[in-house]
Amino acid sequence: MAKDKSGFIIAAAFIGPGTITTASVAGADFGFHLVWALLFSVVATIVLQDMAVRLGVTTGEGLSANLKSLVTRNWLRWLFSALIVAAIGIGNAAYESGNLTGAAIGLNSFLDIGVGSWAVVLGGLAAVLLWSGHYQLIESVLVWLVFAMAAVFLLTLAVSQPNLGELLYQLTHPRLDDASITPILALIGTTIVPYNLFLHASLVARHHTPGNTAEAISECRRQSAQAISLGGFITVVVVATASMAFYKQAIELDASNMGQQLAPVLGDWAQWFFAAGLFAAGLTSAITAPLAGAYAVCGALNQPSDLRSAPFRLVWMSIIGVGVAIAAAGFKPIVAILFAQATNGLLLPIIAVFLLLVMNRNQQLGPFRNGPFSNLLGTLVVGFILLLASYKLWQLFST
Repeated sequence: MAKDKSGFIIAAAFIGPGTITTASVAGADFGFHLVWALLFSVVATIVLQDMAVRLGVTTGEGLSANLKSLVTRNWLRWLFSALIVAAIGIGNAAYESGNLTGAAIGLNSFLDIGVGSWAVVLGGLAAVLLWSGHYQLIESVLVWLVFAMAAVFLLTLAVSQPNLGELLYQLTHPRLDDASITPILALIGTTIVPYNLFLHASLVARHHTPGNTAEAISECRRQSAQAISLGGFITVVVVATASMAFYKQAIELDASNMGQQLAPVLGDWAQWFFAAGLFAAGLTSAITAPLAGAYAVCGALNQPSDLRSAPFRLVWMSIIGVGVAIAAAGFKPIVAILFAQATNGLLLPIIAVFLLLVMNRNQQLGPFRNGPFSNLLGTLVVGFILLLASYKLWQLFST
C-alpha cells in the first residue's frame, strides 16, 4: 500500500466552522455540562472510522460499493443506491451550507458585503479548486491555519487561568434535557461526521495494493486515531474558552462576537484572528464535503471516481450548488451552522447501522471482520444516537 495520508485529510474535514461554532455555542450556553457528549462522540468516531479503514483497505473499494454488496436483487441494489445518494446528498448539502456560512462569516468581518454574497464567492472558489484537481497545496496551507488557530485557543485557555474545579464540576454534572438535545446532536454531528466514513474508506481503498494488509490497516488506524483525538481535544478547548467568555455572563454569543473568547491573549485582534480561522476551516471543509459526497454517490451508482470524470464533477458541483443556495438564503448564520450539524446527527444512525451490517457480512474482510467487542461498541454507539435522534424527531412533530 502506498504511503497513506488520509488521516490528515480527515483532520481537515473534522475541524470546520461547524465544529468551532457548535463548540462555542455549547460552551456559551451550557458551560462544560455538555462535554460528556463530545467525549462520547470522539470515542464513537474512533470506533466507526476504524471500521471504515478496515473495510477500505481489505476490499479495495469504498463504503458505497461495499454497502451495495449487502443485497443481491437488482431492484434492491437500486433502492439501496438511492438511499445512499439521498442520505449523503442531503447530509453533505447541509454540511456544505454550514462550511460556506462559517467561512463567509469570517470574510464578512474583513469586508462587509453580506454573508450570502461571500457564500457565493466561496462556493465558486471551492468549485474552481476541485475542478482543477490541484488543491492539495492550498488545502495544506489552510489546515495549518486551522491548527494555528487551535494553538491560540489553547494559549488563551492557559492565560485565562480557568477555574478547573468549576469546569470539573460541570463535566461531572452532565445535562440531557429538552433544551440541550439540539446542541448535543450538533456536537455529535460535528464530531462523528457521516461523510468521513465514505471519504476515509474511499481514500484508503485508492491507496490499496496487494501486500501486508495488517500493516496497512495498523498505519491507517494510527493516523485516524491521532486525527480524531486531536480534533476532539481542540473542540474541548473551544468549549472551555467560550464557557469562560460567555457562560453565565451578561453578554450573549452571536455571529459578531464569537471571537471575544480569544480576547485575553489577542485583545483587539481577537475578532480578526477568529474570522481568519473560520475562513480557513470553512474553505477546507467546503472542499472535503463535496469530495466525499462524490465518492459516495459515484460508488453507489457504479460511476468512475476519477477526480476529472464527468459524473464525479457533476456530484460535487451539485453539493456545492445546494450548499451555496442554503447559505445565501438569508438564514441566521449560527442557526444555519447548528442546523447542519444537527442534520448530520440525525442521518448518522442510518449510515452507522449499514456499516455494522457490512462489517459482519462481507466475506472479503476475513480476519478483519468485526469481532464481538467491535460489534458491542458499535451497537452501543448506534443505539444511543438512535435514541437521541428519535427523541428529537418526536419533539419536532409533537409541537
